Amino acid sequence: MREINVKKITEMLKQACGAIAVDYAPDIIQALRKGSENETGERSKAAMDMLLKNAETASKDRTPICQDTGMAIVWLKIGQEVHLTGGALNHAVNQGIAEGYTENYLRASVVDDPLYDRRNTTNNTPAVIHTEIVPGDKVSIELMAKGFGSENKSAVKMLTPADGEKGVIDFVLDTVRKAGPNACPPFIIGVGIGGSFDSVTELSKHALMRTISASHPDVRYAALEKKMLDQVNELHIGPMGFHGNTTALKVQIEEAPTHIAGMPAAVNMCCHACRHWQGEI
Repeated sequence: MREINVKKITEMLKQACGAIAVDYAPDIIQALRKGSENETGERSKAAMDMLLKNAETASKDRTPICQDTGMAIVWLKIGQEVHLTGGALNHAVNQGIAEGYTENYLRASVVDDPLYDRRNTTNNTPAVIHTEIVPGDKVSIELMAKGFGSENKSAVKMLTPADGEKGVIDFVLDTVRKAGPNACPPFIIGVGIGGSFDSVTELSKHALMRTISASHPDVRYAALEKKMLDQVNELHIGPMGFHGNTTALKVQIEEAPTHIAGMPAAVNMCCHACRHWQGEI
């Protein structure tokens, strides 16, 4: 049995919150540069170049990529041979988020009641925490800072097996059309297929954690990712809605077994920044 003090989780998340708020992932920078080269319209090219300049300024000046520094989503995979010590796990996670946001002067965006009081918690907690017990003696941590300009344009649909691949594609395209410029294109689009009504939405969000330079390991789903990306870009919503060639940088699918009578699908829209981090203890 390996002992791990939860303070290590707190410290890692604290550091990660500050880093992903100001630094784009290298593969996203590369994709933005490629997208800029692919733009032929004056306004869409200027928009892509502005995003690249924003990325440069954010990293250089250590200022947030966007004023919406996101709601924290955390995935924990805890080895069954690990004994966590030093306090409660969820408290340690939220402490790391709170310190990361307050000490880096990031915007606190979480309210304590969704409908009535809506008082700001002042430190961007609580986080949304997903925990899974896995074999081994390590703890894997994944963090996403999800802005709600794009989150608000996400959707879930209970498709049937008869809808097939076309049904999934049509649903994705319809969701992107409705999002339009309001979700800050170019997008990175997470698609969940399978599971149940509740789990498919997590699949679509977790799909965004994959580096955009990697395709789905199953060649069928990889081909579907490319097909959907091509059709999304044919919508010509374009960078920041300026009708260019780059509506999305990537479509990423995560799938799971489901019931014989259903085929749930979810689309989690994400802006081009797609702030995420992975670590391990």
